[in-house]
Amino acid sequence: MPSTREMRLRIRSVKNIAQVTKALETVSASKVRRAVQAVAATQPYAEKAWKVLLHLARQPGHNNLHPLLSKRPEIKNVLVLMVSGDRGLAGAYNVNILRYTLQNCLELSTPVSFVVVGRKGRDLLIRRQLKVIAEFSHLPSPPAYVNVSPIGRLVVDEYLKGAFDQVYLAYTEFKSMVRQETVFRKLLPLEVEFLPEGQKSYNVTHHKTNSVFTYEPDQNEILDQIIPRFTGLQVYAAILSSQASEHAARMIAMRNATDNAKELIALLQLEYNKIRQQAITNDMLDIAGGAEALAQVRAVIE
Repeated sequence: MPSTREMRLRIRSVKNIAQVTKALETVSASKVRRAVQAVAATQPYAEKAWKVLLHLARQPGHNNLHPLLSKRPEIKNVLVLMVSGDRGLAGAYNVNILRYTLQNCLELSTPVSFVVVGRKGRDLLIRRQLKVIAEFSHLPSPPAYVNVSPIGRLVVDEYLKGAFDQVYLAYTEFKSMVRQETVFRKLLPLEVEFLPEGQKSYNVTHHKTNSVFTYEPDQNEILDQIIPRFTGLQVYAAILSSQASEHAARMIAMRNATDNAKELIALLQLEYNKIRQQAITNDMLDIAGGAEALAQVRAVIE
């Protein structure tokens, strides 16, 4: 049975941990509010940009409009851009995105390379001896577009120079404070899905069209600017959503840890009281036994 001193040390240790987890919960709550505001501010523009890309991708002869819209005849190499976190203490956030990404990569049946956002994702992939060609970490929270644009530029350049025939984007989409969904979708080349009304998908459009756009001043100049830029914007929106998901997951994890620490403190305090009471009882029994022995000695002497 542990001593009262050992129990006091354990209780003090758990209280210190509870203070740390409470502080981390408060910091994450502040960060997640800023991240959600950034997501809300960026989402309308990102959705409109995505619709522009969809309109371009469903035009007749879209394969000849721009290389980012052209399908490769043979898929030899695939690049996956995976967004994870730089730190742990976020529950299963980093493990979930890694597991979901690897499950989808198994279905590709082609060599897969990775560009990773976040130190945790990089470490997990390297530990599994997977090919990581680039890693971006320690991004601000929330990042500005200028902080993320090199990531989108790298992905677009690798695709344009023919190093990879498909590019996928894996990230965690923020739905609410208690709900985040892992997403794995094709980023390049842009393909359009024609689905019935009411069904949703990232590459969905509900109406086929034969309309052809006219461009001013020059088609190639405009497409060379907007398609890579809008593609990079999708990466930016994914990173913002992932950061909001990470902070929300960390806040929930730290709240649960704080609650568990409080419950453990209550149990340890109860155990401490029992040990202390037992020690006092033993001391009283020792005193009573000593007094009885002394009385018996006195009776023998007399």
